[in-house]
Amino acid sequence: MTTWRSKLSDHVLLTLFSLLMLYPVIWWVGASLKKTEELSLPSLWPKTPMWENYSSGWHFSSEYTFAHFFGNTLLMELWNVVGSVLTAALVAYGFGRLNFKFRGFWFSILMLTMMLPGQVTIVPQYILFNKLGFVDSYIPLILPHFFGGGAFFIFLLVQFIRGIPRDLDEAAKIDGASVYGIFVRIVFPLIKPALVTVAIFTFIWSWDDFFAQVLYISSVDKFTVGLALRMFIDQFDIQWGQLLAMSLLSVVPSVIIFLFAQKHFVEGIATTGLKG
Repeated sequence: MTTWRSKLSDHVLLTLFSLLMLYPVIWWVGASLKKTEELSLPSLWPKTPMWENYSSGWHFSSEYTFAHFFGNTLLMELWNVVGSVLTAALVAYGFGRLNFKFRGFWFSILMLTMMLPGQVTIVPQYILFNKLGFVDSYIPLILPHFFGGGAFFIFLLVQFIRGIPRDLDEAAKIDGASVYGIFVRIVFPLIKPALVTVAIFTFIWSWDDFFAQVLYISSVDKFTVGLALRMFIDQFDIQWGQLLAMSLLSVVPSVIIFLFAQKHFVEGIATTGLKG
């Protein structure tokens, strides 16, 4: 009886905390269906839902719909994910499996870059991309992902690779596999959970990186979803219901990707913490 009551109380507490955490999302959904003058009211749900906020917000521009901005962002994210996954895996394989001179020193330098604030590098990066003529394009947003994807991703993959038995490498060498053959046939398939983690983090972080997007992109036809949302605020008469509706839709891709890859994501994080 005590166990049953204990489990019931645990479920009740978890349910209450879940509702507390979901309250902002519930308010967000309700506010996206309200008129501007109703946003100050304490009610969570409007008496007459304004479903047209979604259609009007989707077609808020006379030249472009939100589908255009979603397409721009998803195309950029595809390249970012591919670049981060492939290059971070290659660099991590080098640090985790290959023996070369000053390996420990260079790995320490790599780890030190994690302590370097992004504000320190943004100015020299902008000057470099501006001199190369890459400003107002997606290249400054994509290219850094093809150079390792970041120290955090490399560190995460190195820890995962170190947990793979080296006997598999030796067996592959006996079968005539080269260094790159071992990476492609042995290591890369075995680090799939960690690669999914890298892909999810890359997608979410670059999707939400409004500062870099507003810094490098100025043409409306190249706007991402984040920059398109800013266009609502730039209007004289801000339609807050439409803005909230489109901002709600902007988080849907990240949520969908996390839900579909949740199993591998959790496995990648949990397993990485146990290795090394």
